[in-house]
Amino acid sequence: MASSEEIKKALEEIRYPGYSRSIVSFNIVKDIRSTEEGTEVELQLTTDKEEVITSLRNGVERVVGELTGKPVRVLVTTPSGTRDAGPTVTDPFAQQSNIPGVKNVIAIASGKGGVGKSTLAANLACVLAQKGYRVGLLDCDIYGPSIPLMMGVRGQPEVTDDEMLIPPERHGVKLMSIGFLAEDGAPVIWRGPLIMKAIQQFLMYVVWGELDFLLVDLPPGTGDAQLSLCQTVPLSGGIVVTTPQEASVGVVRRGIAMLEQVKVPILGIVENMSGFVTPDGQSIPIFGTGGGRGEAERRGYPFLGELPLYVSIREGGDRGVPIVVSAPESDAALAIGRIAEAMIAKLNKFQNK
Repeated sequence: MASSEEIKKALEEIRYPGYSRSIVSFNIVKDIRSTEEGTEVELQLTTDKEEVITSLRNGVERVVGELTGKPVRVLVTTPSGTRDAGPTVTDPFAQQSNIPGVKNVIAIASGKGGVGKSTLAANLACVLAQKGYRVGLLDCDIYGPSIPLMMGVRGQPEVTDDEMLIPPERHGVKLMSIGFLAEDGAPVIWRGPLIMKAIQQFLMYVVWGELDFLLVDLPPGTGDAQLSLCQTVPLSGGIVVTTPQEASVGVVRRGIAMLEQVKVPILGIVENMSGFVTPDGQSIPIFGTGGGRGEAERRGYPFLGELPLYVSIREGGDRGVPIVVSAPESDAALAIGRIAEAMIAKLNKFQNK
């Protein structure tokens, strides 16, 4: 649940009509109340102009609705009295629409960075393509895109006459990432609304064509990117990635809770870095053991599998040739293949209910 301070900070982006200052700086926001059901924002104005009231009310509904994902009620006090906007945003996901031609959108998520979401996403996409599925991979990590490196793609995508992006293709997978559009090494310094717009465009203004799976590599956390994805398209399911140690599992629980809150079916949990495999085949549990499996059992979700630390996985990602492509018969590639099969089986169960 977003705090009052977080909501107030988000409201700073709303400008009073005709001015460059925010409604917060004008001291218009008098109260913010949050409950499990939604958020109530009270505005106090010195005008009765309908265009001002409507503009501010719509702005508050949009900003707070996108931040919290819950209903928003706006109370506007003017010289002539109080106007109750009521719960105008009753369903923050009412604007969802399917991507033409795309059968399944699968989120690869975690509440924590550094657990290997991108590595798993890239290899899963490639192994699904090897199995004959039509696959796309969308990198939603706006601040730290890594899919271009891991898939070995550089340069900007082509654009159609109607300004649709044509996704580059590599290893049988269609790709899109902010990394294709930003200059090498240049930081992306964007606030929430720009991130939301970029993700919406990557979903709806890319020529994905006919796909069986669009895998979405989400950034760490439970913020703008995750909410934008869930509000834009209905997700077929989500995979949660963790490493074995409690420090990771504890944060990953937030990612699980986020998917539960936005009603995304959880296909299962994957434990990455479950042990370092030495050249002679010995497995050393650097990060402990069993954290992912234990969390899956506690929460009642499927455990899709574990993926040990293999040097070859890292090398493949650095070269832009995922291990399932460079060495499809290796132990690492076979482990990823089993995770893909478990994901497909769980998805089929959901869809056949």
